[in-house]
Amino acid sequence: MHRSTRRQFVDGVATGLLLAKQRAASAAMPLKAVVFDAFPILDPRPVATLAERLLPGQGARLSDLWRIRQFENAWLRTLSHRYADFWRVTEDALLFASNALAIDLTDENRRRLMGAWLKLTCWPDVPASLGALKSRGLKLALLSNMTPQMLEAGLENSGLEKEFDGVFSTDSVKAYKPDPRAYGMAVDAFRARIGEILFVAFAGWDAAGARSFGYRTFWVNRQSQPPEELGTAADAAGTSMNDLVAYVEAHH
Repeated sequence: MHRSTRRQFVDGVATGLLLAKQRAASAAMPLKAVVFDAFPILDPRPVATLAERLLPGQGARLSDLWRIRQFENAWLRTLSHRYADFWRVTEDALLFASNALAIDLTDENRRRLMGAWLKLTCWPDVPASLGALKSRGLKLALLSNMTPQMLEAGLENSGLEKEFDGVFSTDSVKAYKPDPRAYGMAVDAFRARIGEILFVAFAGWDAAGARSFGYRTFWVNRQSQPPEELGTAADAAGTSMNDLVAYVEAHH
């Protein structure tokens, strides 16, 4: 084996062993907080439903491209240091999607589709699950790319304003997940060690990003998507908040 190749191999093994030790140490720590992305809590499906109602036969394609471009724009803005908040990113993504699909999006329909993001409510399994987690003495928080106004609207619509000990928008650090600055907000706010926080993701990329950052991670995979091929994965996954509660009860 060539000397440089041997050195790379040894370094890789050492890094792998270190990560394994760090994960084992994290898993042994008692949980202090559960931090959620917004979408295990808030149900985004009504946005796509409205798109199809306003644009019959076109709404589904528009929604799919809109959602993809939403996050692509957020990541590109973070990488290129050209930050704009998630409301602006969402509207820009809608305009791009409609132009790309040659859909005549009227000002009224654009206004209604954007307004749908302020009318989201929680999934049916959320209130009881949050109660179960709080009963175990855990602090709860949201950590989302959405703006504070978007998050506040969803919590108010759902009657969940008093259920969370923290609501963290990446707008405060001007960088979107999976940037470490975004994930780090909960560690700083709770003054906790990273292994004392369980991050709950909705998307596969967020599950991988949170785990890479160092959080213990549970993926509420409501859409039954395959995991991302990013070299890391959530510690556990399920399809509902009930699965999350069962995981916490087994590991807390």
